[in-house]
Amino acid sequence: MDTQPTILVIDDEPDNFDVVETLLDGENYQLHYAPSGQQALSRLDNFQPDLILLDVMMPDLDGMEVCQRIKSQPQWQGVPIIMVTALTAKEDLAKCLATGADDFISKPVNGVELRARVHSMLRIKHQYDSLQLLLKLREDMVNMIVHDLRNPLASIVLGAEILKFPGLSQKQQQGKVEQILLAGQQLQSLIDSLLLMAKLESGKMVLNYSPVDLHSLCKSALADVEAIAAQKKITFISELPEPGGTIEIDVLMFRRVLDNLFTNAIKFSPSNSQVILRAEYLPAGGAKLQVIDSGKGVSEELRKIIFEKYEVGTRMPEVSQIGLGLAFCKMAVEAHCGTITIENNQSKGSIFTVTI
Repeated sequence: MDTQPTILVIDDEPDNFDVVETLLDGENYQLHYAPSGQQALSRLDNFQPDLILLDVMMPDLDGMEVCQRIKSQPQWQGVPIIMVTALTAKEDLAKCLATGADDFISKPVNGVELRARVHSMLRIKHQYDSLQLLLKLREDMVNMIVHDLRNPLASIVLGAEILKFPGLSQKQQQGKVEQILLAGQQLQSLIDSLLLMAKLESGKMVLNYSPVDLHSLCKSALADVEAIAAQKKITFISELPEPGGTIEIDVLMFRRVLDNLFTNAIKFSPSNSQVILRAEYLPAGGAKLQVIDSGKGVSEELRKIIFEKYEVGTRMPEVSQIGLGLAFCKMAVEAHCGTITIENNQSKGSIFTVTI
Protein backbone atom coordinates (compact mmCIF):
# COMPACT_ATOMS: atom_id res chain seq x y z
CA MET A 1 0.00 0.00 0.00
CA ASP A 2 1.15 3.50 -0.81
CA THR A 3 0.49 5.00 2.65
CA GLN A 4 0.74 3.60 6.16
CA PRO A 5 -2.63 1.96 6.96
CA THR A 6 -4.37 3.20 10.10
CA ILE A 7 -6.08 0.80 12.51
CA LEU A 8 -8.44 1.87 15.29
CA VAL A 9 -8.56 -0.54 18.24
CA ILE A 10 -11.72 -0.15 20.35
CA ASP A 11 -11.41 -1.96 23.67
CA ASP A 12 -12.15 -1.01 27.28
CA GLU A 13 -9.05 -2.91 28.45
CA PRO A 14 -5.78 -1.07 27.66
CA ASP A 15 -3.87 -4.32 28.14
CA ASN A 16 -5.67 -5.78 25.15
CA PHE A 17 -4.47 -2.86 23.04
CA ASP A 18 -0.90 -3.59 24.18
CA VAL A 19 -1.34 -7.21 23.04
CA VAL A 20 -2.55 -6.13 19.60
CA GLU A 21 0.27 -3.59 19.32
CA THR A 22 2.82 -6.30 20.15
CA LEU A 23 1.34 -8.84 17.72
CA LEU A 24 1.29 -6.29 14.88
CA ASP A 25 4.73 -4.90 15.62
CA GLY A 26 6.80 -4.57 12.46
CA GLU A 27 3.76 -4.60 10.14
CA ASN A 28 4.00 -0.85 9.35
CA TYR A 29 0.52 -0.07 10.67
CA GLN A 30 -0.40 3.12 12.52
CA LEU A 31 -2.43 2.08 15.57
CA HIS A 32 -4.96 4.28 17.40
CA TYR A 33 -6.82 3.42 20.61
CA ALA A 34 -10.30 4.23 21.90
CA PRO A 35 -11.22 2.92 25.41
CA SER A 36 -14.99 2.93 24.76
CA GLY A 37 -17.51 2.71 21.99
CA GLN A 38 -18.78 6.23 22.61
CA GLN A 39 -15.29 7.74 22.36
CA ALA A 40 -14.68 5.77 19.17
CA LEU A 41 -17.87 7.11 17.58
CA SER A 42 -16.88 10.65 18.53
CA ARG A 43 -13.42 10.23 17.00
CA LEU A 44 -14.85 8.93 13.73
CA ASP A 45 -16.39 12.34 13.06
CA ASN A 46 -12.89 13.68 12.35
CA PHE A 47 -10.87 10.54 11.71
CA GLN A 48 -11.58 7.60 9.41
CA PRO A 49 -9.28 4.60 9.86
CA ASP A 50 -8.59 1.93 7.24
CA LEU A 51 -9.65 -0.83 9.64
CA ILE A 52 -11.36 -1.20 13.03
CA LEU A 53 -10.59 -3.92 15.59
CA LEU A 54 -13.65 -3.92 17.84
CA ASP A 55 -14.02 -5.75 21.15
CA VAL A 56 -17.48 -7.26 21.67
CA MET A 57 -17.76 -7.29 25.47
CA MET A 58 -17.63 -3.65 26.64
CA PRO A 59 -19.67 -1.74 29.25
CA ASP A 60 -22.21 0.91 28.25
CA LEU A 61 -22.11 0.39 24.48
CA ASP A 62 -21.11 -3.17 23.61
CA GLY A 63 -19.26 -4.00 20.41
CA MET A 64 -22.33 -5.15 18.53
CA GLU A 65 -24.15 -1.86 19.16
CA VAL A 66 -21.03 0.14 18.17
CA CYS A 67 -20.65 -1.91 14.98
CA GLN A 68 -24.29 -1.39 14.09
CA ARG A 69 -24.02 2.38 14.56
CA ILE A 70 -20.83 2.63 12.50
CA LYS A 71 -22.24 0.61 9.62
CA SER A 72 -25.47 2.64 9.63
CA GLN A 73 -23.54 5.73 8.52
CA PRO A 74 -22.83 5.91 4.75
CA GLN A 75 -19.46 7.64 5.25
CA TRP A 76 -18.22 4.77 7.45
CA GLN A 77 -19.69 1.79 5.63
CA GLY A 78 -16.53 1.15 3.63
CA VAL A 79 -14.36 0.74 6.75
CA PRO A 80 -13.88 -2.99 7.52
CA ILE A 81 -14.59 -4.09 11.09
CA ILE A 82 -13.05 -7.17 12.70
CA MET A 83 -14.87 -8.17 15.89
CA VAL A 84 -12.60 -9.45 18.64
CA THR A 85 -14.65 -11.77 20.84
CA ALA A 86 -14.42 -14.39 23.58
CA LEU A 87 -17.80 -15.73 22.44
CA THR A 88 -17.65 -19.10 20.76
CA ALA A 89 -21.27 -20.07 20.18
CA LYS A 90 -22.20 -20.09 16.51
CA GLU A 91 -25.30 -17.98 17.25
CA ASP A 92 -23.17 -15.27 18.90
CA LEU A 93 -20.72 -15.21 16.00
CA ALA A 94 -23.64 -14.99 13.59
CA LYS A 95 -24.94 -11.97 15.55
CA CYS A 96 -21.56 -10.25 15.11
CA LEU A 97 -21.78 -10.64 11.36
CA ALA A 98 -25.44 -9.62 11.34
CA THR A 99 -24.57 -6.24 12.90
CA GLY A 100 -22.38 -5.50 9.88
CA ALA A 101 -18.99 -6.85 10.97
CA ASP A 102 -16.78 -7.98 8.10
CA ASP A 103 -14.83 -10.61 10.04
CA PHE A 104 -14.18 -11.83 13.59
CA ILE A 105 -11.31 -13.28 15.54
CA SER A 106 -11.56 -15.26 18.77
CA LYS A 107 -9.77 -14.60 22.05
CA PRO A 108 -7.09 -15.34 23.03
CA VAL A 109 -5.83 -13.69 19.89
CA ASN A 110 -3.30 -15.62 17.85
CA GLY A 111 -0.61 -13.49 16.19
CA VAL A 112 -0.49 -15.38 12.89
CA GLU A 113 -4.27 -15.32 12.55
CA LEU A 114 -4.53 -11.64 13.53
CA ARG A 115 -1.93 -10.56 10.98
CA ALA A 116 -3.58 -12.65 8.26
CA ARG A 117 -7.07 -11.28 8.93
CA VAL A 118 -5.86 -7.68 9.22
CA HIS A 119 -3.95 -7.99 5.96
CA SER A 120 -7.00 -9.51 4.25
CA MET A 121 -9.34 -6.74 5.42
CA LEU A 122 -6.87 -4.00 4.48
CA ARG A 123 -6.58 -5.52 1.02
CA ILE A 124 -10.37 -5.33 0.67
CA LYS A 125 -10.33 -1.72 1.94
CA HIS A 126 -7.65 -0.82 -0.62
CA GLN A 127 -9.78 -2.36 -3.39
CA TYR A 128 -12.81 -0.44 -2.13
CA ASP A 129 -10.88 2.85 -2.09
CA SER A 130 -9.57 2.21 -5.60
CA LEU A 131 -13.11 1.54 -6.83
CA GLN A 132 -14.43 4.72 -5.21
CA LEU A 133 -11.62 6.71 -6.82
CA LEU A 134 -12.41 5.17 -10.19
CA LEU A 135 -16.11 5.97 -9.83
CA LYS A 136 -15.30 9.56 -8.86
CA LEU A 137 -12.92 9.86 -11.80
CA ARG A 138 -15.56 8.50 -14.14
CA GLU A 139 -18.15 10.92 -12.78
CA ASP A 140 -15.75 13.84 -13.24
CA MET A 141 -14.90 12.62 -16.73
CA VAL A 142 -18.55 12.41 -17.76
CA ASN A 143 -19.25 15.88 -16.37
CA MET A 144 -16.27 17.36 -18.20
CA ILE A 145 -17.05 15.64 -21.49
CA VAL A 146 -20.70 16.67 -21.34
CA HIS A 147 -19.66 20.23 -20.54
CA ASP A 148 -17.28 20.43 -23.49
CA LEU A 149 -19.64 18.64 -25.88
CA ARG A 150 -22.37 21.19 -25.19
CA ASN A 151 -20.41 24.14 -26.60
CA PRO A 152 -19.81 22.84 -30.14
CA LEU A 153 -23.23 21.17 -30.21
CA ALA A 154 -24.90 24.45 -29.27
CA SER A 155 -22.89 26.17 -31.98
CA ILE A 156 -24.03 23.62 -34.57
CA VAL A 157 -27.68 23.85 -33.54
CA LEU A 158 -27.64 27.66 -33.44
CA GLY A 159 -25.90 27.90 -36.78
CA ALA A 160 -28.37 25.49 -38.39
CA GLU A 161 -31.35 27.40 -36.94
CA ILE A 162 -30.04 30.70 -38.32
CA LEU A 163 -29.54 29.14 -41.76
CA LYS A 164 -33.32 28.54 -41.88
CA PHE A 165 -34.01 32.27 -41.69
CA PRO A 166 -35.06 33.75 -45.03
CA GLY A 167 -33.16 36.68 -46.43
CA LEU A 168 -29.65 35.73 -45.28
CA SER A 169 -26.93 37.04 -47.54
CA GLN A 170 -24.51 34.62 -49.15
CA LYS A 171 -21.76 35.93 -46.88
CA GLN A 172 -23.89 35.32 -43.78
CA GLN A 173 -24.74 31.82 -44.96
CA GLN A 174 -21.10 31.07 -45.61
CA GLY A 175 -20.18 32.32 -42.13
CA LYS A 176 -22.70 30.02 -40.46
CA VAL A 177 -21.57 27.04 -42.55
CA GLU A 178 -17.98 27.66 -41.42
CA GLN A 179 -19.19 27.95 -37.82
CA ILE A 180 -20.96 24.58 -38.07
CA LEU A 181 -17.95 22.98 -39.77
CA LEU A 182 -15.55 24.24 -37.08
CA ALA A 183 -17.82 22.97 -34.28
CA GLY A 184 -18.09 19.61 -36.02
CA GLN A 185 -14.31 19.40 -36.26
CA GLN A 186 -14.03 20.15 -32.53
CA LEU A 187 -16.41 17.29 -31.76
CA GLN A 188 -14.50 14.96 -34.06
CA SER A 189 -11.20 15.91 -32.46
CA LEU A 190 -12.56 15.22 -28.97
CA ILE A 191 -13.92 11.82 -29.99
CA ASP A 192 -10.68 10.89 -31.78
CA SER A 193 -8.62 11.83 -28.71
CA LEU A 194 -10.81 9.69 -26.45
CA LEU A 195 -10.52 6.69 -28.78
CA LEU A 196 -6.76 7.06 -29.23
CA MET A 197 -6.22 7.37 -25.48
CA ALA A 198 -8.26 4.23 -24.87
CA LYS A 199 -6.11 2.33 -27.38
CA LEU A 200 -2.87 3.66 -25.90
CA GLU A 201 -3.94 2.71 -22.37
CA SER A 202 -4.97 -0.79 -23.40
CA GLY A 203 -1.71 -1.34 -25.27
CA LYS A 204 -3.60 -2.02 -28.51
CA MET A 205 -2.26 1.05 -30.30
CA VAL A 206 0.44 0.17 -32.85
CA LEU A 207 2.47 3.17 -33.96
CA ASN A 208 2.90 3.55 -37.71
CA TYR A 209 6.43 4.96 -37.97
CA SER A 210 7.54 6.75 -41.11
CA PRO A 211 10.25 9.32 -41.93
CA VAL A 212 8.96 12.89 -41.91
CA ASP A 213 10.54 16.28 -42.54
CA LEU A 214 10.27 18.24 -39.28
CA HIS A 215 10.08 21.55 -41.16
CA SER A 216 7.14 20.41 -43.30
CA LEU A 217 5.36 18.79 -40.34
CA CYS A 218 5.47 22.00 -38.29
CA LYS A 219 4.44 24.21 -41.22
CA SER A 220 1.43 21.99 -41.93
CA ALA A 221 0.38 21.98 -38.25
CA LEU A 222 0.71 25.77 -38.02
CA ALA A 223 -1.42 26.25 -41.14
CA ASP A 224 -4.28 24.35 -39.50
CA VAL A 225 -4.49 26.74 -36.54
CA GLU A 226 -4.01 30.00 -38.43
CA ALA A 227 -7.74 30.76 -38.55
CA ILE A 228 -8.28 30.08 -34.83
CA ALA A 229 -5.22 32.15 -33.91
CA ALA A 230 -6.39 35.01 -36.13
CA GLN A 231 -9.68 35.22 -34.21
CA LYS A 232 -7.71 36.20 -31.08
CA LYS A 233 -5.14 38.18 -33.06
CA ILE A 234 -2.39 35.82 -31.97
CA THR A 235 0.74 35.65 -34.10
CA PHE A 236 2.72 32.40 -34.41
CA ILE A 237 6.47 32.79 -34.75
CA SER A 238 8.29 29.70 -36.02
CA GLU A 239 11.97 28.92 -35.59
CA LEU A 240 12.39 25.75 -37.64
CA PRO A 241 15.27 23.73 -39.07
CA GLU A 242 15.99 23.88 -42.79
CA PRO A 243 13.97 21.46 -44.94
CA GLY A 244 15.58 18.14 -45.75
CA GLY A 245 16.07 16.40 -42.40
CA THR A 246 13.80 13.60 -41.16
CA ILE A 247 12.69 11.89 -37.97
CA GLU A 248 10.84 8.57 -37.56
CA ILE A 249 7.43 9.12 -35.96
CA ASP A 250 3.77 8.20 -36.26
CA VAL A 251 2.84 11.27 -38.29
CA LEU A 252 -0.91 11.32 -37.60
CA MET A 253 -0.48 10.87 -33.85
CA PHE A 254 2.30 13.41 -33.60
CA ARG A 255 0.29 15.92 -35.59
CA ARG A 256 -2.42 15.57 -32.98
CA VAL A 257 0.16 16.30 -30.28
CA LEU A 258 1.12 19.53 -32.06
CA ASP A 259 -2.55 20.41 -32.60
CA ASN A 260 -3.24 20.03 -28.87
CA LEU A 261 -0.21 22.10 -27.86
CA PHE A 262 -1.03 24.86 -30.36
CA THR A 263 -4.72 24.95 -29.41
CA ASN A 264 -3.78 25.04 -25.73
CA ALA A 265 -1.39 27.94 -26.32
CA ILE A 266 -4.08 29.88 -28.21
CA LYS A 267 -6.69 29.26 -25.49
CA PHE A 268 -4.57 30.61 -22.68
CA SER A 269 -2.74 33.41 -24.45
CA PRO A 270 -4.19 36.92 -24.34
CA SER A 271 -5.29 38.64 -27.53
CA ASN A 272 -2.63 40.47 -29.55
CA SER A 273 0.15 38.22 -28.21
CA GLN A 274 2.66 35.81 -29.72
CA VAL A 275 3.16 32.05 -29.57
CA ILE A 276 6.60 30.74 -30.49
CA LEU A 277 7.31 27.33 -32.00
CA ARG A 278 10.91 26.19 -31.88
CA ALA A 279 12.02 22.93 -33.46
CA GLU A 280 15.44 21.40 -33.98
CA TYR A 281 17.12 18.12 -34.74
CA LEU A 282 19.29 16.75 -31.92
CA PRO A 283 22.91 15.76 -32.61
CA ALA A 284 22.37 12.33 -31.05
CA GLY A 285 19.25 11.74 -33.14
CA GLY A 286 15.62 12.61 -32.66
CA ALA A 287 14.27 16.12 -32.24
CA LYS A 288 13.16 18.74 -29.71
CA LEU A 289 10.16 21.02 -30.07
CA GLN A 290 9.06 23.88 -27.83
CA VAL A 291 5.73 25.73 -27.77
CA ILE A 292 6.05 28.98 -25.84
CA ASP A 293 3.01 31.08 -24.95
CA SER A 294 2.47 34.27 -22.96
CA GLY A 295 -0.57 33.25 -20.94
CA LYS A 296 -0.98 33.16 -17.16
CA GLY A 297 1.52 30.36 -16.68
CA VAL A 298 1.14 27.29 -14.47
CA SER A 299 1.94 27.07 -10.76
CA GLU A 300 4.54 24.60 -9.53
CA GLU A 301 1.82 22.53 -7.85
CA LEU A 302 -0.24 22.26 -11.05
CA ARG A 303 2.83 21.43 -13.14
CA LYS A 304 3.09 18.17 -11.18
CA ILE A 305 -0.38 16.98 -12.24
CA ILE A 306 -1.23 18.84 -15.43
CA PHE A 307 -0.39 15.87 -17.67
CA GLU A 308 -2.78 13.59 -15.77
CA LYS A 309 -6.18 12.78 -17.22
CA TYR A 310 -8.97 15.22 -16.39
CA GLU A 311 -6.61 17.57 -14.57
CA VAL A 312 -6.70 21.15 -15.77
CA GLY A 313 -4.87 24.31 -14.88
CA THR A 314 -6.51 27.49 -13.68
CA ARG A 315 -10.19 27.40 -14.50
CA MET A 316 -11.13 30.17 -16.93
CA PRO A 317 -14.88 30.65 -17.50
CA GLU A 318 -14.43 31.68 -21.12
CA VAL A 319 -12.15 28.72 -21.96
CA SER A 320 -13.31 25.18 -22.68
CA GLN A 321 -11.16 22.77 -20.64
CA ILE A 322 -11.74 19.04 -20.64
CA GLY A 323 -8.39 17.96 -19.24
CA LEU A 324 -7.66 15.43 -21.99
CA GLY A 325 -5.39 17.31 -24.39
CA LEU A 326 -2.20 17.34 -22.32
CA ALA A 327 -2.82 13.83 -21.00
CA PHE A 328 -3.06 12.64 -24.61
CA CYS A 329 0.15 14.51 -25.48
CA LYS A 330 2.00 12.78 -22.63
CA MET A 331 0.75 9.33 -23.61
CA ALA A 332 1.51 9.86 -27.30
CA VAL A 333 4.99 11.28 -26.69
CA GLU A 334 5.87 8.50 -24.24
CA ALA A 335 4.62 5.95 -26.77
CA HIS A 336 7.38 7.38 -29.01
CA CYS A 337 9.82 6.81 -26.08
CA GLY A 338 10.03 10.58 -25.65
CA THR A 339 9.33 13.11 -22.90
CA ILE A 340 7.13 16.18 -22.49
CA THR A 341 7.71 18.80 -19.81
CA ILE A 342 6.39 22.19 -18.80
CA GLU A 343 8.16 25.17 -17.30
CA ASN A 344 7.27 28.81 -16.77
CA ASN A 345 8.33 31.40 -19.32
CA GLN A 346 10.63 34.17 -18.08
CA SER A 347 8.04 36.87 -17.38
CA LYS A 348 4.74 35.11 -18.00
CA GLY A 349 3.38 32.15 -19.89
CA SER A 350 4.47 28.54 -20.28
CA ILE A 351 7.04 26.56 -22.23
CA PHE A 352 6.07 23.05 -23.31
CA THR A 353 9.09 20.99 -24.42
CA VAL A 354 8.76 17.72 -26.37
CA THR A 355 11.82 15.56 -26.94
CA ILE A 356 11.58 12.44 -29.11
